[in-house]
Amino acid sequence: MARHGPVIATRAGGEVYENVKAAAPKAVYHSQARIISNVCPRARKSSRYVLVVSAGTADAPVAEEAAITAELMGVRVKKLWDVGVAGLHRLLDRRRLLFGASVLIVIAGMEGALASVVAGLVAKPVIAVPTSVGYGASFKGLAALLSMLNCCAPGVSVVNIDNGFGAGYLAAMMLRR
Repeated sequence: MARHGPVIATRAGGEVYENVKAAAPKAVYHSQARIISNVCPRARKSSRYVLVVSAGTADAPVAEEAAITAELMGVRVKKLWDVGVAGLHRLLDRRRLLFGASVLIVIAGMEGALASVVAGLVAKPVIAVPTSVGYGASFKGLAALLSMLNCCAPGVSVVNIDNGFGAGYLAAMMLRR
């Protein structure tokens, strides 16, 4: 940890954190994101930012994982939570935030429609993250994954189900170029 840039351990529970903290007292635990890192998030001063957009409150752990990862990679992050297609007015009320982002990460379970809606509104890269939350025929995220993969809006890239880390890392790479 002393010789390298940010060290990020994902999918870590509180018990794992306690064991890591015993060996590395400066370790930081981001409980909702389930991330352990050796540094606190510090974004570079920039007008450019990644916007993490979450459809519902059940998507929050994956959204936080994406946001914390991008912040640990040194980019500025803004968040827009609970703006799914069932309440589309909440998303449309925040158009300025949407249009100002350089890269967007869109997290949604259920049918995953939010990624298509956001990509249809903005001319920016959209990283779609299906989540395993949902009921009925969501098939633990498979329905959202297939919906996002079949999105006809341009500029959408899809990561695997619940892969907030992959989305945050990719967004930071895009923004830092």
